[in-house]
Amino acid sequence: MSFLTPWRRRSDAPPKRRPVVARDADDAVVESDIAARLDRLPWDRFHTRVVVALGITWILDGLEVTLAGALGGALKASPVLRFSNTDVGITASAYLIGAVLGALFFGWLTDRLGRKKLFFITLSLYLTATAATALSWDLWSFAVFRFLTGAGIGGEYTAINSAIQEMIPARYRGRTDLIINGSFWIGAALGAVVSLIVLDPGVIDPELGWRLAFLIGAVLGLGILLMRMWIPESPRWLMIHGKPDQAHRIVDEIERSVTGHVQDQPQHAWPKIKLRMRDHTPLREVAHTLFTLYRQRSLVGLALMIAQAFFYNAIFFTFALVLTDFFGIASDQVGWYILPFAAGNFLGPLLLGRLFDTVGRRVMITFTYGISGVLLALSGYLFSIGALSAQTQTIAWMIIFFFASPAASAAYLTVSETFPLEVRALAIALFYAIGTGVGGVIGPALFGALIDTGSRGSVFAGYLLGSALMVAAAAIGWRYGIAAERRPLESVARPLAFLE
Repeated sequence: MSFLTPWRRRSDAPPKRRPVVARDADDAVVESDIAARLDRLPWDRFHTRVVVALGITWILDGLEVTLAGALGGALKASPVLRFSNTDVGITASAYLIGAVLGALFFGWLTDRLGRKKLFFITLSLYLTATAATALSWDLWSFAVFRFLTGAGIGGEYTAINSAIQEMIPARYRGRTDLIINGSFWIGAALGAVVSLIVLDPGVIDPELGWRLAFLIGAVLGLGILLMRMWIPESPRWLMIHGKPDQAHRIVDEIERSVTGHVQDQPQHAWPKIKLRMRDHTPLREVAHTLFTLYRQRSLVGLALMIAQAFFYNAIFFTFALVLTDFFGIASDQVGWYILPFAAGNFLGPLLLGRLFDTVGRRVMITFTYGISGVLLALSGYLFSIGALSAQTQTIAWMIIFFFASPAASAAYLTVSETFPLEVRALAIALFYAIGTGVGGVIGPALFGALIDTGSRGSVFAGYLLGSALMVAAAAIGWRYGIAAERRPLESVARPLAFLE
């Protein structure tokens, strides 16, 4: 049975076969047009299903992060766990460390073993670990399961970003990537709603409620696992890793599903590229590629990832603290404020994503990073003088993150499309790990300490730091960014195996 069996077929006529893949005498070189054929396809249900089945990872991450923040009180009140504030912090750190290490380890495996194997392995790890979290009996069992859950999510980022980049046509790549990354906030909204239900003692026993919250994530993960069964391996990855015939068959299947027939090469004269096949890329070559050959692009990737990670984590992870400590909002009501905040975060990529493919990457990255930084400084000043209420503060955050959300998503887009295919997953993993490590550790810890001072001026100073990082990243993006819009991945960054 074909992996495209669930799709419609517009024509059952046998395809016209042609030697798209050619090899030299020693069988080590391939000459192929499959990259051009994938980029020339119109948008179809195939692409929609890829986006849904793979991109839903970000919804899971948003759900996990929001629930973890909302369940802190329930974990402290649990007669079994009896967590302290320090214990809650330890488990949050365990999830973060797992995400960083999982991204690095699974990113390395993704480039060696392929995209499809890894997005099954990482999702299986996630759903198993989050289900196990619901059965935790003490601090260390909970922390270990959260570590493994984070490792699964971190690995998902690398495998999924790589696969989506390599299967979506070039002219849709920017908006698709931004919307997918922005879907994190659908998960955040879902997490907020779930927390309002499972933490309501009038609806469910609190000890059962927090356990049920984690089981919900596991059930969603199982459904996604089934959805991914029909997704093929990346033909681009197969082409380089010694399996050009399999890559050819997959592209033929995709074309028959989308257009009803295999695209005829003589008629279209698709451009070909010649590559020397390899089974893996040594880490020494990976390091040379990232830090010597593409040093400038690495600078851009690091600047964008660190700035957005600090900006997001510093504000989102202390969102509830600001509302409760400075505006007197009850902790069980914070979910109502997360919902509009999440809406602004999702609408930004949804409405602005198209401009990254039309106006261009450099212009839109500079604009979204720059305006986010300026708006944060302005709202921070209004907060410092007491000019905002809980409602107007939330509105201000909605507006800021309408622009900051596509900016953050553009960081992932940048690091996933501006490096060669052979190191793409590991590059995503490395920059994600550094950005998450810096922003996820320093940002929340710094803002937590500033909020503990009870001084609005101190919190404003933290906002100014986040603002400065975003403006600096905007300047770096403008000066050194790559105009990758509507260009094939192979022209943005030539594969390391490329032959003249």
